[in-house]
Amino acid sequence: MTSLWEYANPRKFMATTGWLLPLISMLAAVCVTVGLIWGFFFTPDDFRQGSTVKIVFIHVPAAMMAINAWVMMLIASLIWLIRRHHVSALAAKAAAPVGVVMTLIALFTGAIWGQPMWGTWWAWDPRLTSFLILFLFYLGYVAMWAAIDDPDTGADLTAVLCLVGSVFAVLSRYAAIFWNQGLHQGASLSVAPGERMDMTYKLPLYVSMLGFGLLFLALVLAGTRTEIRARRMKALIARERMV
Repeated sequence: MTSLWEYANPRKFMATTGWLLPLISMLAAVCVTVGLIWGFFFTPDDFRQGSTVKIVFIHVPAAMMAINAWVMMLIASLIWLIRRHHVSALAAKAAAPVGVVMTLIALFTGAIWGQPMWGTWWAWDPRLTSFLILFLFYLGYVAMWAAIDDPDTGADLTAVLCLVGSVFAVLSRYAAIFWNQGLHQGASLSVAPGERMDMTYKLPLYVSMLGFGLLFLALVLAGTRTEIRARRMKALIARERMV
């Protein structure tokens, strides 16, 4: 654990991610490309949903990362509140815009998928509603960072907001289990009898999910590096003004 906390040092973080980021970015590009091409062009149509089922290769990875991004922000926020490591706060800040985009992709592709299946673009289903609320929390989190000038105060207040919003991150994942109703189908990768996805779809979906996960990691690392540089620049400007 001692070696893990070393990466809370901005210099150590920048040095390590300097060579790690290009590698992760390349792997993300390969996995996303392979997963989507494999899924959209080399899998058959579903006997019930036809070709519309193929949107699963975008919708499921995006929804997964929308939730996991908030979980990552929660962990980083807790680290900030407990240990006051600035890199963790900046990582949470960098993850939020990525989470916004992933949530938007999930909502948009879900509407496209749902319209031919349900006959409507939107329904106030428990999972859909909680996911929409999670999106609003994302927007509030980003807006709060932008509205507060003092970085430590911003980190404190957004960390509290992240704790509150985590309730809806959990609901968006388990709403269909908590409330056994609504139009939204069960988990795409359920292990329950009779609900297992065929390997024809599952393998490219796994590749796409891995690609989205690596893409998220690459974007967060890049964003955190940008935040560290911006903070250093502000410190240098403030020092020059004092001189």
